[in-house]
Amino acid sequence: MKELFKSLWADESGQGLTEYALIIALVSIALVLILVAFRDELARVFNAIGSLLQSQTVSTPAANF
Repeated sequence: MKELFKSLWADESGQGLTEYALIIALVSIALVLILVAFRDELARVFNAIGSLLQSQTVSTPAANF
């Protein structure tokens, strides 16, 4: 039984996956914090883009029959 616990303690097969999960979690938290910090500026940019797209007229080419 003691040997089983030693082998399980020394086993590092899931270490890489755990490290990647931690990195993904930290990057996700950082992105959320950045988006919260710049939400007003992002809203202003998207509103400007939306109003620009709405002001553009769509013209269809005349049929040349």
